[in-house]
Amino acid sequence: PRRSRRRKSVAIAYEPGQGDGAEQGTSEPQRPRWEPRDWRQQLERIREMRRNRDAPVDEMGVDKCYDTSAPPQVMRYQVLLSLMLSSQTKDQVTSAAMLRLRQHGLTVDGILQMDDATLGQIIYPVGFWRNKVKYIKQTTAILKQKYGGDIPRTVEELVQLPGVGPKMAHLAMNIAWDSVCGIAVDTHVHRITNRLKWVKKETRHPEETRVALEEWLPRDLWREINWLLVGFGQQTCLPVNPRCNECLNQDICPAAKRC
Repeated sequence: PRRSRRRKSVAIAYEPGQGDGAEQGTSEPQRPRWEPRDWRQQLERIREMRRNRDAPVDEMGVDKCYDTSAPPQVMRYQVLLSLMLSSQTKDQVTSAAMLRLRQHGLTVDGILQMDDATLGQIIYPVGFWRNKVKYIKQTTAILKQKYGGDIPRTVEELVQLPGVGPKMAHLAMNIAWDSVCGIAVDTHVHRITNRLKWVKKETRHPEETRVALEEWLPRDLWREINWLLVGFGQQTCLPVNPRCNECLNQDICPAAKRC
């Protein structure tokens, strides 16, 4: 008996007006994309509250920590290192550690020639500094061997480096390569977007939040959203005891504590 071969069905997304269905007028209407309630108004008000750009992230954030006069390859390496140091560390502490590192010569070769004890003394007291000494040494060696001393230029390659997570990778692409390929979500962005209900359902981790935000947030806002919400989270929408009485969104924020 002849066996029937079951063919794999391949779904093809047509542009409007193309394909058999569109020609015959039988295509299904597209469902409207989900958007959070009041998000545009909330965003404009956050921009207004961040107008002075005087939060710690504005003055001592990762994009302020590298040597702008260094060769591009060295600048990119310094951006990546500042991101690695910044994990679970206040901007002030990261900035000070980066300044000390730069005074010792912050290059791939400089770090590889530095012993672990010296590196630890320089970056202390950044959070989990012992682990970061190990990660920095491992990552720097990989950059030297595999990338000629430069940093990778894709998120996929960046997250393979020891001590580099998705948020760091997206920020590295943004700052070091001037390429926006995703939203950088840290604890501030994760917390605030959940409070504002900018996710369909509550998310538990920053990476889950990133995926949820990228489903609806217009791409031209992806670069801005990190620094905007991080500073807002440092000054107003605090992790504990948020200053709702000072927030312009008090009347339209689902999480606001109204007096």
